[in-house]
Amino acid sequence: MKVNPLAILLLVIGVGSLVGVVAYSNYNVASSAPYANSNWQNQQAGSLYPLQSAVNGPITLNQAEVIAQQFLVSLHNPNLAIAEIMEFQYNFYIQFYEKDTGLGAFEMLIWKQTPPSSMMGSYGYGMMGGYFGVGVLMPEPGPNMMWNTRYGMSRMMGEWNVNWGNQASSTMPIPKDRAVQLAQAYLDTNLHGAVAESDATQFYGYYTVDFTMNGNTAGMLSVNGYTGQVWLHTWHGVFIQETKVN
Repeated sequence: MKVNPLAILLLVIGVGSLVGVVAYSNYNVASSAPYANSNWQNQQAGSLYPLQSAVNGPITLNQAEVIAQQFLVSLHNPNLAIAEIMEFQYNFYIQFYEKDTGLGAFEMLIWKQTPPSSMMGSYGYGMMGGYFGVGVLMPEPGPNMMWNTRYGMSRMMGEWNVNWGNQASSTMPIPKDRAVQLAQAYLDTNLHGAVAESDATQFYGYYTVDFTMNGNTAGMLSVNGYTGQVWLHTWHGVFIQETKVN
């Protein structure tokens, strides 16, 4: 399989932004959660929850939904909801959306196991500070952190900054159908036989597109709504199953 060097570089940059993770116990999210006021400003790594998973053995899809729902409740933002949860080999992917606009808000991951270094890169591991672990809920790397113009997250010197108050425009130069075309062009070059699905999810600043292989869901990629740049999500592993939450 031909791999785009730019995609690898961007993956390393995105993963390097993941040092600040949100570690939650599956059934015990304290009311004093650092994000309980929907304001993710100035949260230092030392103030985040340590990993205290209540699950003995692998996390199930139902348990992942419990973690995601607890996180959602802690935000105290009635306009946010969970759209879907997808289970992959290495993690659960959770997509949050806005009820009033129907647009995607942000994307999170819950790790099932520590990803191999070949997937994340030694640079990414060095920047993680040991926060990977079963039951860890964290922002998805890549476009979710680097391209999201409303809920985008940045991690600089241990500081979280989420633009909850930023009224970013939902209008982008590249429409959804064109984004799907760009996604398909990327797949044709880099992953022969893969087909981009037409129902791309629009976020603020980009689109996320699922793709199939031989008619079965195989992964996802994102397309920048301003530049047309494509970013393949390489951190999931093999697709297993999914559930629509709302």
